[in-house]
Amino acid sequence: MAMPELKAKSASQLMEGVGEQASSALGAAKQYPQRMREFFHDVRLEMKHVTWPSRTDVRGTTIVVVVTVFFFGFYFGILDFFFSHAVDYLLRSFK
Repeated sequence: MAMPELKAKSASQLMEGVGEQASSALGAAKQYPQRMREFFHDVRLEMKHVTWPSRTDVRGTTIVVVVTVFFFGFYFGILDFFFSHAVDYLLRSFK
C-alpha cells in the first residue's frame, strides 16, 4: 500500500491554522451564555409538559415496593438457609 505524500507546511501556514482554531474557540466561548440561556428555556418548557404523580400514587407505589422488598428478602433468606444447610451436609458427608 502506498503512503500518501505529506506536504511540508511553512511556519506561516501553521500559524494560520492556530489562529483559526483560536478564533473558533473564542467564538464558541462568546456563544456559551446564549446557548445556556436557550438550554434552560427549553428545560422550562419541557418541564411544563411533565405529568407529576399525585401524593396517593406515590404512597401506593412506595408501599408496593416496600412490601415486595420484604417478601423477596424473606424468600431469599429461606432459600439461603436451606441451600447453606444442604451444602454443609454434603461437604460433611464427603469428608
